[in-house]
Amino acid sequence: MPNNIAISCHELTKKFGEFTAVDNISFEVKKGEVFGFLGANGAGKTTAMKMLTGLLTPSSGGAIVAGFDVYKEAEKIKKNIGYMSQRFSLYEDLTPLENIQFFAGIYGVSKFEIKQRSKELIYELGLENEARKVVSSLPLGWRQKLAFSVAVFHRPQIVFLDEPTGGVDPVTRRQFWDMIYEAAENVVTVFVTTHYMDESEYCDRVSIMVDGRIEALDTPANLRENFGANSMDEVFFQLARVAKRSEI
Repeated sequence: MPNNIAISCHELTKKFGEFTAVDNISFEVKKGEVFGFLGANGAGKTTAMKMLTGLLTPSSGGAIVAGFDVYKEAEKIKKNIGYMSQRFSLYEDLTPLENIQFFAGIYGVSKFEIKQRSKELIYELGLENEARKVVSSLPLGWRQKLAFSVAVFHRPQIVFLDEPTGGVDPVTRRQFWDMIYEAAENVVTVFVTTHYMDESEYCDRVSIMVDGRIEALDTPANLRENFGANSMDEVFFQLARVAKRSEI
């Protein structure tokens, strides 16, 4: 795999019995790229992401993630990526500081570095007065920004974001994307799913899955042009309206 490629998939497939959830998808993601991974309910994007993060073993095909094989080196993949979802990314009965310390420790960050950098992070997020309050007491926007910061605290090669801005207000969503851009500038590859089509415009490239297959992959501008659309909403609708499946 070339040195500038963070993720490489070749005919990646996942079957559950007779049902094919992900059907021969092939694509590459460059290092430092913000890559949008979109699909309607049932498209197979969740199953695909689980394979890429080492949580599911493919049925056939293959993928290299952060330089590691999804079949043979799933545990190494897990140690070299970050992950954040709309739910379950933080322990809500712990404080922001405790969450940082807990997850950083899992990823093998030294105690000295955790102590030093956690204070810096709390300051950067403006959470000095909330550092010792439980996370459940914080507004959703703050929780999501904290969750992203925790996901990249160990400086992973790739961070997977599964609908990270669901439910937050537009201003916080914009601030969150500023954090994503900052991470990408530090050569962290960002692999993001979102159901906000305006957010797909922020991605360097976007793939759109329909019923287990990638039906489109290009820059947002090229996709709009190719589909004769004025927005990514229109592009997505043209493809997703023919989807036949429930969420996989």
